[in-house]
Amino acid sequence: MSIPHPPAPAKLVIGLFMKERTLIRPLTEILVSRFGPLDMVSPWLDFDFTGYYAAEMGAPLFRRLMTFKTLISQERLPEIKLATNDIENRFAEIGRRRVNIDPGYLLLERFVLATGKNFTHRIYIGRGIYADLTLIYTRGNFQTLPWTYPDYRDSKMIRHLHQIRYRYTIDLKATSP
Repeated sequence: MSIPHPPAPAKLVIGLFMKERTLIRPLTEILVSRFGPLDMVSPWLDFDFTGYYAAEMGAPLFRRLMTFKTLISQERLPEIKLATNDIENRFAEIGRRRVNIDPGYLLLERFVLATGKNFTHRIYIGRGIYADLTLIYTRGNFQTLPWTYPDYRDSKMIRHLHQIRYRYTIDLKATSP
């Protein structure tokens, strides 16, 4: 028989991509006011992998990842996704998003993103939101899955996620009794 245990707290990771890099400052201020102090911010990463968002947002698009000092309860992911959707809408112009905000969390064994879109590998977690298992961590590295988004397969992204994971291990040690 398995005995239920509370899940580990998670490292909140928020990916942003946009054409207008000047949006990063006001977006950061809003995200910090909502989720607490920043822990890490990635350098700007190129984001022209599929062209999927170019019609809505223009091109070229750039991505940046942010992590936050305070670890979160995994159950908060739907609430966080709804909050970031609201922020996207606040920055939209003429019905078009100017920024895409992808919240997720990192644990020692996996990286999960939140989405409002159902698909075969996504698990419903409440409030219209699904969890997308994006990467797994095994044998000392992040492993992609058949559905992993192209930008999360990129070696620069993987290197940055390793840095986030290292910081997360430090956070876990600091929070454990």
